[in-house]
Amino acid sequence: MARTTGSHSDITGPRIRAAALTLFARYGFAAVSMRQIAKEVGVQAGALYNYTPDKQSLLVELMRDHMVELLAAVQDDDRAAPVVRLERFVRFHIGFHHERPDAVFIAYMELRNLEPENFAEIETLRRRYEGVLERILDAGMARGDFAVADAKVTTWAVIAMLTGVNTWFRSGGRLSLDRVQDQYWQMVRRMVGSVGGSV
Repeated sequence: MARTTGSHSDITGPRIRAAALTLFARYGFAAVSMRQIAKEVGVQAGALYNYTPDKQSLLVELMRDHMVELLAAVQDDDRAAPVVRLERFVRFHIGFHHERPDAVFIAYMELRNLEPENFAEIETLRRRYEGVLERILDAGMARGDFAVADAKVTTWAVIAMLTGVNTWFRSGGRLSLDRVQDQYWQMVRRMVGSVGGSV
């Protein structure tokens, strides 16, 4: 299939992904057509298939890219005290996700639209990220620093709470991002039963 005149894979490909990201986040995956994505990019609908097999492939690619970037960015030093590691995780999660609201929305809200094989791939990446926090909680429990009944359930609860910041926080509002991170750290610290420690 011939590529559209003036179209270059290193330019059009990223533009297609950026358009899909914006449209999926704004209208939802199910409501967005390939024709809409093409219109946003400024190419004919048929030209999209030079870059992606279908809309499902675009969704998986966006989710995979987000999770791979997240896993590459998160850091955890197991030589540090668990409370220090936990605070670093809290601040990292809020800061990283704040800068990528559309990617975060899609990564969490569009899992239901993944085909089973694709869901399994993305879920594996999600579990790897959750494992970072779960190991921190396990370490704190082993040392008696945290009073947590179930590290896995607490992991899910903490991540859901931290990710929720994206639903309401806006730069330039009453609270700075640093202040939000401070307050959420205090909430997480109380959630796990820790009374002290700081980065």
